[in-house]
Amino acid sequence: MLELSILGFLAEEPLHGYELKERIKALSGHVRPVSDGALYPAITRLTKAGLLDQHTEPGASAAPRRILSLTEEGRADLLERLRHPKQTEITDQVRFNTVLAFLRHLPDPREQAAVLRRRLEFLEAPSSFFYREGEPVRAEEAGDLFRQGMLRVARATGAAERAWLAEAIELLDQPN
Repeated sequence: MLELSILGFLAEEPLHGYELKERIKALSGHVRPVSDGALYPAITRLTKAGLLDQHTEPGASAAPRRILSLTEEGRADLLERLRHPKQTEITDQVRFNTVLAFLRHLPDPREQAAVLRRRLEFLEAPSSFFYREGEPVRAEEAGDLFRQGMLRVARATGAAERAWLAEAIELLDQPN
């Protein structure tokens, strides 16, 4: 997720590390904050792999800043990650939002729709936070106010997401 965020934001424009961290934090920071101890090693890995380029520019009022940009190899890697997200990037809401944030970079609407279809298929499978005798527990069967609330909110947000996904897929499937 972190590497996808780095590649995705740098596909939009070159950034220095602090700007990149702030954008990643805005995307998912309240749920999964990014630390310098995770960000800078990831940047180093991506740079060593030839996916990022960096150069130094004078700082506005302080030391020079390292500016990061995406290489052609980095752009190709980003597109491949978007075409074929890992299963956890489909099933985990925060990770899927990261994919969704950059899915517009895929040039082919059919490829975009294929990713959305994977998410829709996942959401259509019966599931719950709680199970009784191997079966998902519905909100009406939860037995306590708080679990019922969790299940009702999940059902409502799931319904809204499934409706949006269906609309988006229909739009993407239309001939140009």
